[in-house]
Amino acid sequence: MKFLAFVSLFLSFFAQAAVVNAEQPQTFEVLHKLNSQVPPANIAATKGGRIFLSTHQAYGSPYKLLEITKAGEFKPYPNEKLSKELFSVLGAVADAQGILWFLDTRWDHHSSRVIGWDTKKEKLYREIYISRPHIGDAYILNDLAVDRKNNAIYITDTADAENAALLVVDITTGQVRRVLSGSPFTIPENKDMVIEGKVLPFGDGAARIGVNPITIDHKNEWVYFAPMTSESLYRVKTQDLLDQTLTESNLRKRVEKFANKPMSDGITIDKGGNVYISDITNNALGVVTAKGEYKKLFQDSRLAWVEGFANDGKRGILATANQLHRSKAFNKESTSTNTFYIVRFKPLAHASHGR
Repeated sequence: MKFLAFVSLFLSFFAQAAVVNAEQPQTFEVLHKLNSQVPPANIAATKGGRIFLSTHQAYGSPYKLLEITKAGEFKPYPNEKLSKELFSVLGAVADAQGILWFLDTRWDHHSSRVIGWDTKKEKLYREIYISRPHIGDAYILNDLAVDRKNNAIYITDTADAENAALLVVDITTGQVRRVLSGSPFTIPENKDMVIEGKVLPFGDGAARIGVNPITIDHKNEWVYFAPMTSESLYRVKTQDLLDQTLTESNLRKRVEKFANKPMSDGITIDKGGNVYISDITNNALGVVTAKGEYKKLFQDSRLAWVEGFANDGKRGILATANQLHRSKAFNKESTSTNTFYIVRFKPLAHASHGR
């Protein structure tokens, strides 16, 4: 009996240890090392194994959207002409149906658009223009979460420090609504973003950047979002964002603080409800667990300003690192080494496509 008890205790300990090891990703893998010709912004992956990349115009690039081929080549997408004609693409998400959704911000025309491109039929699926009064004098369509269950897209308009907001877009009708504008959940906190021992500048002062990272859970029930200059992660139910009978005041009451977080640019989520976060002040990647607890996963000089994530199913989660804090977006002259990375890591739970 004593021997059986010992065996049982040993097996129990071994099983617990295995669970702990399975829950903690050990490292990340570098898929691509990039140069100034391909400064990465956001990344998207389809179920069929295709990967797409937007380029960050803080560095300048003739092509705004690319496909990364299986041979490791960076090909203008959907074609060379359109990739050049796009103005400034940031957010990009490939939904479960193979539609690549991306945001094209056009400051020169004071108009932006969300484009859906059918990657299976290789043709335009949907184009929705966004202009006044849904955007103001200062605006930037930064990131997006796609909800095909409700046929809606939720967009972060970083705007200025007083008017950052979410946009709710009806894919079917093209209707656009601006919500939570200037709310405590979308505008930046009055805190300095200290990166590599230096307060991040913007214009004549310290950077204060509104809502940027956004994602949606796999049941399409909760939208998670946060200002970049913020140490809080918020969430709100999709049914509340879609309910046009709710007043702005009542909608604000439905927003929940989900967890504490570091200053961040991008986020994504797995099927276990774990939210992955770019920790831009520490050259790191972290996760807010489903219980709302933040943990740092990786810290590495190659993870300097992780911007975008893409769930790639069994292949894990992809992320881009672009040293944005060293670019002309925040400095008079760029101090970037112009060495950027696309990395992949194993999530705590399965990370289905569409995020």
